[in-house]
Amino acid sequence: MLESTMTKVMQLDQKSWLHRSDAMQGMERIEAFFQGNAYGMHRHDTYAIGCTMAGVQAFQYRGAHRQSLPGHTMVLHPDEAHDGQAGTDDGFHYRMIYVAPALIQEVLGGHALPYIEGGITQSPRLESATRALLERPLGESNSMEETDAIVELALALHAEAGGTGGAGGLPARDFHSTKLAHDFLCDAWQSSISMEDLSAVTGRDRWSLSRDFRKFYGTSPSRFAILRKLDVARQRMLCGDSLADVAASTGFADQAHMTRHFTQTFGIPPGRWLRMMRFRIATPSGAQTFKI
Repeated sequence: MLESTMTKVMQLDQKSWLHRSDAMQGMERIEAFFQGNAYGMHRHDTYAIGCTMAGVQAFQYRGAHRQSLPGHTMVLHPDEAHDGQAGTDDGFHYRMIYVAPALIQEVLGGHALPYIEGGITQSPRLESATRALLERPLGESNSMEETDAIVELALALHAEAGGTGGAGGLPARDFHSTKLAHDFLCDAWQSSISMEDLSAVTGRDRWSLSRDFRKFYGTSPSRFAILRKLDVARQRMLCGDSLADVAASTGFADQAHMTRHFTQTFGIPPGRWLRMMRFRIATPSGAQTFKI
C-alpha cells in the first residue's frame, strides 16, 4: 500500500522528498513533503488536483493567498499560475495528480472545462473521486477501474463547477474541429506550426479556433505546442542528453530559451529537476523517491 511505502520513505529522509510516478495515459502522480518554499510561480497545461495529507499547504493562485488543509481538495485549472510553500514550520505532506484536459474532454465531449473558483473545495464527491485515483499504487494501472475513476472525476468536476465550466457553452459541434487541432499539435510537435496551418487543418478561422482551444483544452495552441516539446525534453534529459543538446533537438532556440519555459511550467529549473531525478532511493515497493 502507498501508506506503508511512504512510512519507510519518511525514515530515509526527514526533510523534503518527492515520490513520482511515470506519466501514463494523460496522468502523472506525485506525493511529496516540503518545508519552506517548494515551488516558484509556474503554470502547466494540465489540471493539478490533489489533497493535503498533513500540515498547511499554502500557495498563491489567481492573485490571492490560499491555504489547503487535510480534508480539502485542490483543483488548479490548466494554465493558471501558482506557487507552493509550507504554511507553518512543520511543513506539509500532499498528494497530487496532473490530468490532461484531453482526458477530461473524453468524458465531457465538448463542454467547457470545469473551473473551480478559488482552487479549493470541500465537496465530498470531488474528494472521493480524487482519492480514488491518488490512492492507487504508483506505477500500477487497471484499465477498467482506472477508466471508471477518471469518468467519476470528470463528472464530479463538472458538477462542482455548476455544470457549465464557468465559461458559457459553445455548441458541441465546435469541439470536433478543435480536437482536430489538438491531435495535429500532438502529432507534429517537432514542426514549426502556425495558426494558418491549424486553420487549414480544421477549416476554422484562427481567432475562433484559438478561443475554442482555450475553452476545451485550457491553454492556447502555441503554449500547448511548447509543452509537448517539454514533455520530450524531460525524457531526453533522463536519458543523459545534455541540456544544450536537449534544447536543440526539441526545437527551442537555445538552452536559455528551454530553461525559461521549463521553469515557468514546472516551478524549478531543469538542472534542479534533473538532480532530483538522479538522486533516487529505491523503496521496497519498487516505486521511486527523489531527494530535493
